[in-house]
Amino acid sequence: MKGDLFIVNIGQIATASGKKALRGPDMGRLLVTQNGAILVEKGIISYAGVQEGPDYEAALKKARAGAYPLLDAAGKACVPGFVDCHTHFLFAGFRAEEFFWRAQGLSYMEIHRRGGGIGKTAKATREASFENLLSSGGARLSSMLAQGITTVEGKSGYGLDRTTELRQLQAMAALDAMQPVDIVRTFMGAHSLPPEFSGRPGEYIDFIIAEVLPEVAREKMAEFADIFCEKAIFELEDSRRYLEAAKTLGLGLKIHADEIEALGGAGLAATVGAVSAEHLLKASAQDLAAMAAAGVIAVCLPLTAFVLKEPYANARGMIDKGLAVALASDLNPGSCYSQSIPLIFAIAVLYMGLSFAETLCALTLNGAAALGRADRTGSIEPGKLGDILILDAPEASHLAYNSGMNLVVNTVKNGVLVYPR
Repeated sequence: MKGDLFIVNIGQIATASGKKALRGPDMGRLLVTQNGAILVEKGIISYAGVQEGPDYEAALKKARAGAYPLLDAAGKACVPGFVDCHTHFLFAGFRAEEFFWRAQGLSYMEIHRRGGGIGKTAKATREASFENLLSSGGARLSSMLAQGITTVEGKSGYGLDRTTELRQLQAMAALDAMQPVDIVRTFMGAHSLPPEFSGRPGEYIDFIIAEVLPEVAREKMAEFADIFCEKAIFELEDSRRYLEAAKTLGLGLKIHADEIEALGGAGLAATVGAVSAEHLLKASAQDLAAMAAAGVIAVCLPLTAFVLKEPYANARGMIDKGLAVALASDLNPGSCYSQSIPLIFAIAVLYMGLSFAETLCALTLNGAAALGRADRTGSIEPGKLGDILILDAPEASHLAYNSGMNLVVNTVKNGVLVYPR
């Protein structure tokens, strides 16, 4: 649904700008407008600027002539809708016990060996009906709107078989049509090794390449393919084969890289031309430099490091090396059952060394770029989708300053007020 809307009396508009990912120092340069207004026509921003002068008067005339709905921001700040560019939001079952095992000191791989981890969720998701996936996924999407998320990436990867992997993608497609949040689908059949292929990762990758990837691409069920490139799961050669097969079929590439060990996944991302490499807690300086040279976006996931009690990815160093950095939640039922945008702001600024401007860019324009959407969303500029948040604050910087608090008063998607409804 696309709407017309005129937002007036905006205390401050703060946004990154452009149609591609911002790198290095450019991430810290926001376009800030005081006393602003935004006009959205048929879902697209046609004016964003100061509430005075001839351009504003022309926008006002259009709004009056079209009898567009008026939204008075009453001095509050506006920012672009958030883009959560890495999630596993569609799943069945929970793994609360793992949270407490982790609190007692168990590692990710120790939990995996106890029978927890991705395999447990895959079992529950295989058993879940299509309707159950729609219901639970829809509830999570409603929560996203309340936090100002207007675009989200959703990965499959909780089936680890043909039927359930495709069902996950089909459910996400159905949800995309049913509610306001834009869903970008990623096929991640190579998320873990299913019990049917225990000890045979190469054969499982052969199966995915031969029997699942072609159907995903042919039926346009996903835009991207992702793999969990990690020691003792899918190592470099199997990851390379999978990603190259996906690329040949026309899918964009993503890779879970160097989260637990410095295996070299970040370097592989650069070699195969991935759009993004994600996690990167243990990525080497050499591989990060290769990513920067190849234009691969670094997607850092601070909530996961927080829950795993691991050091955060060196996003500050990445930006200083000229990388484009995006931030995302990694919402999933195990290592990060959270999608708290306010907590991401707090961690990024207080513990990862990012400025507020860099953090906002990473959660909007660069997140959109990691999904191939920077030409249409991620910033408040004419020609972009009317994905806009009104905050309960006079300045956008309160997103970090009012630490851990959800300041979103209104979420506008495609020019339609979708939260509160």
